Amino acid sequence: MRPTLAPFPMTRLRRTRRTPALRALTCETALGVGDLIWPIFIREGEDVEESVPSMPGVARRSLDRVVEAAQEAADLGIPAICLFPYTDPALKTEKCEEAWNPENLSNRAIRAIKQAVPEIAVMTDIALDPYNANGHDGIVRDGIIVNDETVEALVKMALAQAEAGADILGPSDMMDGRIGAIRKALEETGHSDVTIMSYTAKYASAFYGPFRDAVGASGALKGDKKTYQMDPANSDEAIRLVERDLMEGADMVMVKPGMPYLDICRRVKDAFGIPTYAYQVSGEYAMLMAAAQNGWLDREKVMMESLMSFKRAGCDGILTYFAPEAAKRLRAG
Repeated sequence: MRPTLAPFPMTRLRRTRRTPALRALTCETALGVGDLIWPIFIREGEDVEESVPSMPGVARRSLDRVVEAAQEAADLGIPAICLFPYTDPALKTEKCEEAWNPENLSNRAIRAIKQAVPEIAVMTDIALDPYNANGHDGIVRDGIIVNDETVEALVKMALAQAEAGADILGPSDMMDGRIGAIRKALEETGHSDVTIMSYTAKYASAFYGPFRDAVGASGALKGDKKTYQMDPANSDEAIRLVERDLMEGADMVMVKPGMPYLDICRRVKDAFGIPTYAYQVSGEYAMLMAAAQNGWLDREKVMMESLMSFKRAGCDGILTYFAPEAAKRLRAG
């Protein structure tokens, strides 16, 4: 039961806000560099850094530049990066075979990073959309995204990434049963130490548009993803999904998008007390950057405030394109 506050003026809540020192002593939430995961887009080529127009300040990097970015992250104290490939359209098929090619762009990047910067944790994305001629996260048959056949493909993709040296696998596809199937396959092939961060509550959101530009999936997508991604109106369903994924072997869970779904982050953390993450997705980033570039918002202040909101909502970490900039700000004090 909460204690009853003494009436004004015996209680003046502004007293503890009066100076920076008092505010520091009574601060309830802390944001640190160790809370950040940096999503990075990779592409073929050498010495290439190609801007993504809908994401100011974000680029697709060739492998050599990705290794440099991984070293930058490690030097800043960022514990993990997450890789997303921009796949040559010629390699996209309806069966998505390139997804589990040991020599695909993502797997070559994993190996290069782990060789050059072994201390950084490398997280990957497990979904078929970068390799799918239809732009969907799963295999399409007669206009339907088929679940079980997709899960079989995702398992092959996960094993290829584990073999390449990935530390954290991020299944983002939202197929039923994929966590259990991936965990079973990892155990059976000697990859029992590989961590799974499940995109457990991934909503069918309008905030993903710039990301799809960055990975080249926008033009390929036929239809929408509402048959497998969550209805934005649902909250209880997210709790059921978290419980299922934990029972199937997920180590960590993610809510995506982030800021429009902070209530889900809080519910997940309160209900399960497990490592909970949020993805500050491309649309969230693009909105803040566009407003800042127009002089409508203070870029640094809204960046830090937005990241703090995730921590306040119970998140243990945040995937954010602001990671390097935020890390520099945090290190500077």
